Amino acid sequence: MPRTAVPFAARIVSIACVAALANLVAVDARAADKAPHAKPSRVTAPDAAHDYGRRPDVRAFVDELAAEQGFAKGDLLQWFAAARYQPKIVAAMERPIVAPPKWFEYAPQFLSAERIDGGVNYLRAHEVELLRAERDYGVPPEIIVAVIGVETYYGRNLGSYRIFDALTTLAFDYPRRAPFFKAELKEFLRLAREQRMSPLAPKGSFAGAMGVPQFMPSSYRRYAVDFDGDGHVDLWTSTPDIVGSVANYLARHDWAPGEPVLLPAAIDDDARDGAMAKLDGGLSERRELDAWMADGVSPDALPSQWPAGQVGLLMLEQAPVGGEDRVTFWIACPNFYVITRYNRSRLYASAVFELAQAIRRAHDATLERR
Repeated sequence: MPRTAVPFAARIVSIACVAALANLVAVDARAADKAPHAKPSRVTAPDAAHDYGRRPDVRAFVDELAAEQGFAKGDLLQWFAAARYQPKIVAAMERPIVAPPKWFEYAPQFLSAERIDGGVNYLRAHEVELLRAERDYGVPPEIIVAVIGVETYYGRNLGSYRIFDALTTLAFDYPRRAPFFKAELKEFLRLAREQRMSPLAPKGSFAGAMGVPQFMPSSYRRYAVDFDGDGHVDLWTSTPDIVGSVANYLARHDWAPGEPVLLPAAIDDDARDGAMAKLDGGLSERRELDAWMADGVSPDALPSQWPAGQVGLLMLEQAPVGGEDRVTFWIACPNFYVITRYNRSRLYASAVFELAQAIRRAHDATLERR
């Protein structure tokens, strides 16, 4: 039976059994006054509708925190009085949903020569920490580096919003997701207390993600690790903490050492329509590999280690040629779904995988030339 070929340049299985890292980090109180993210912002007085220190709903939240978490009520009121409403954040959240980009539109920014070179440099510069994380957690160094490269371009793009402003704005002036952001605001205040930092110091994304690996406060508290052993978890300036925390996050979400992430797939010609029908936004639900093979879908390359769990089918759109649309198909292994725990997008997880493979190839090629 003829089969649908998959002529994708990156038909390479994930690097086998490599180890990992730990999870995400906070700001050392001793460095908080010196770090760029800790510089106080110049802000104007709020209007009455956004004077968080006086609003009844915020005061009720303060009472709840004081009663349940043991915060000093005076400290909380002082912090909320200093919080500033961020209308640009609400506007970004309320922006109409548009169709997601196709793979060939999304991928180039993450697979540029500059980003690959940056990943090789990061891998070389922090090889000791990456190998220790690999040993401790089982996550390949290139996967860790690729997550950092996709998230913040190796720390270049950390976000400019004060975290407390962002979370307060979303908790109290974005009703659609207020419960989620109120929970994250509580987690952030607990984190600030644990790490002995001012809640008004850290800066990050418009949604409240922090540091080089962009952890939300709940993930910061749950998965960040003190990988340099200094008693603090610093996701902004401590490379060991950053590396260890990313690895720990992936390991805690069931990363399987040595197993592939994606495998190129081949589809029997008469099975293609049925396979396409199983895709929802380019990614299927997971099934046993035997069930896929019975339906005419099978790996087009043999991995060094077969995935132990259920697998899915992934479609990635390629740039049209001669006006003809093109797609490639992949077997999405359990480790692919682990990456989607960091970000649910199939495009994000695919970009992490492809960037990781490109970094590993470029790194190994430089070693061969020496």
